[in-house]
Amino acid sequence: MEGKVILMLLLFVSIISTFRADYVRPQPRETLHFPWSFKSSSQPQQVHISLAGDEHMRVTWITNDHSAPSYVEYGTSPGEYTSVSQGESTSYSYILYKSGKIHHTVIGPLKAGTVYYYRCGGEGSEFQLKTPPSQLPITFSVAGDLGQSGWTKSTLEHIDLCKYDVHLLPGDLSYADYLQHRWDTFGELVEPLASARPWMVTEGNHEKEDIFLFKAPFDSYNARWKMPFEESGSSSNLYYSFEVAGTHVIMLGSYTDYDESSYQYAWLKADLAKVDRERTPWLVVLFHVPWYNSNKAHQGEGAGMMAAIEPLLYAAGADIVIAGHVHAYERSKRVNAGKSDPCGAVHITIGDGGNREGLAHKYNSQPEWSIFREASFGHGELKIVNSTHAFWSWHRNDDDEPVKSDQAWITSLIGSGCVAEKNHRLKSFR
Repeated sequence: MEGKVILMLLLFVSIISTFRADYVRPQPRETLHFPWSFKSSSQPQQVHISLAGDEHMRVTWITNDHSAPSYVEYGTSPGEYTSVSQGESTSYSYILYKSGKIHHTVIGPLKAGTVYYYRCGGEGSEFQLKTPPSQLPITFSVAGDLGQSGWTKSTLEHIDLCKYDVHLLPGDLSYADYLQHRWDTFGELVEPLASARPWMVTEGNHEKEDIFLFKAPFDSYNARWKMPFEESGSSSNLYYSFEVAGTHVIMLGSYTDYDESSYQYAWLKADLAKVDRERTPWLVVLFHVPWYNSNKAHQGEGAGMMAAIEPLLYAAGADIVIAGHVHAYERSKRVNAGKSDPCGAVHITIGDGGNREGLAHKYNSQPEWSIFREASFGHGELKIVNSTHAFWSWHRNDDDEPVKSDQAWITSLIGSGCVAEKNHRLKSFR
């Protein structure tokens, strides 16, 4: 009899445990330390690539030798470079720090979905990149607030397992926070991934690094991570757009003026007016500070930008809005003006790439628009399958294994009738 009672108790505990969350959040990990580099002064370092207009790619690298040339040789076979492009260079000073020579060279035209081999400045290692496809499907990897911690390393390893075409980063890259050598170590850390697939980034608060009356904001960021702002008609590296395989992506700046009298607002109106939803049926927007956030961290910080910009994005039929800043993950229903709306955008907060500041554990009561939320490190994958359907998944860093913890099919607004319905509203903003 006693044995039966014990067996029943064990069975009861087993049943109860199946209803209890069995995930135990891992502890923070240390900031990474990098050994001293013994590369020659002309050796290319911190190589990364980004999209630079139709059929072109920008290759960026740094040399300690300020006389090193800024050209890139490239071709479709290893060691056989059939083309060469000449670029430009810049550098900057920051208190006692002097950067290396920062090279930016645009290569192309390039064929879509093709592997290219390239070498920077005529020496050093050969790199290879793959250009994105020209048509759907396309896969984006997504991670914000990366930093340089043990969890950053884990996140990057998981992203490397993802067969992605373009990486999207909604702000807070290096967490250098005025210590400029940390920009250099971040460049080293991400080079294996960022030299092989285009990384498209926008700025966060940790990129600001301004010093009152002495140093303007974003100098380091702008010098090192040049994005295709000129190619998209923008006057600032802090906001721009690009098109790739049926997707129009807009990268906005949370820390530059965005009200109706600002340059950013005027540029955004003009950019949205040029979007052809026949050619690019998906409209995706990124910036740093989330508008829809039920975490206690950074509450209300995006309210001003939301008031100014959300009506524009709603009128244009934005499908997905991705932000960082809050060190946690959250996915919403389609929302607009603070409540569920079938013609609004899906909002995703993904500021959990691995920053040194840790996770934002505390939440307010879950609002009706919030579908899934969790304070864990991880990354996202957005596979846009065709003109009407995309598959989103968030992969939690469970120790050192990527665990798919949230996933959803997203139907585009172009197939819902919402975009056609709102065309007249967008025209009223022009």
